[in-house]
Amino acid sequence: MPRRILILQGHPDPSAQHLGHALAQSYVDGARAAGHEVRTVTVAELDFPLLRSKGAWEAGLLPPVLQAAQQDIGWSEHLVLFFPLWLGGMPALLKGFLEQVACPGFALSKPDERGRFRKLLQGRSARIVVTMGMPALLYRWYFRAHSLKALERNILGFVGISPVRETLVGSVESLNEAQRSRWLDKLRSLGREAG
Repeated sequence: MPRRILILQGHPDPSAQHLGHALAQSYVDGARAAGHEVRTVTVAELDFPLLRSKGAWEAGLLPPVLQAAQQDIGWSEHLVLFFPLWLGGMPALLKGFLEQVACPGFALSKPDERGRFRKLLQGRSARIVVTMGMPALLYRWYFRAHSLKALERNILGFVGISPVRETLVGSVESLNEAQRSRWLDKLRSLGREAG
């Protein structure tokens, strides 16, 4: 059954020379070939301010440049986030984007009288695709993938997105053409499955 898929390209450099961009395009190609509807948000092409206070986040006054992106998130049934690992986590630009669009009134209800929120993005699934210079196993087992777990639990899970699956592409600087081609094929296959 066709699904509505939103690609969130979180690489801060919008040039198409990065592996993360090629992986995202392979996913899109596979998804469209299978009949899924696909939209893309390229975070690096958006100029928005960072949040600087709890009050600004709670007010939910979304900058106009992010309104279409928020509508695309609301439209989607499956989100796929692509980003490179920078200093052990997602790039600041992507984090700033998620802080803005996941505001109360959209991703969460406004707090009730006891300060509790309801998750408003339930019914959506996600995949996180992370590229990194280190081996993926090193990141997962030695560094315990702490930033990935924080994204899954404290951002996506916090607003109701579940299940969240992950694809870690390690040692990207040393991939040969055959390895790169296998990763592109894998992402194309995931796109066909909307997985």
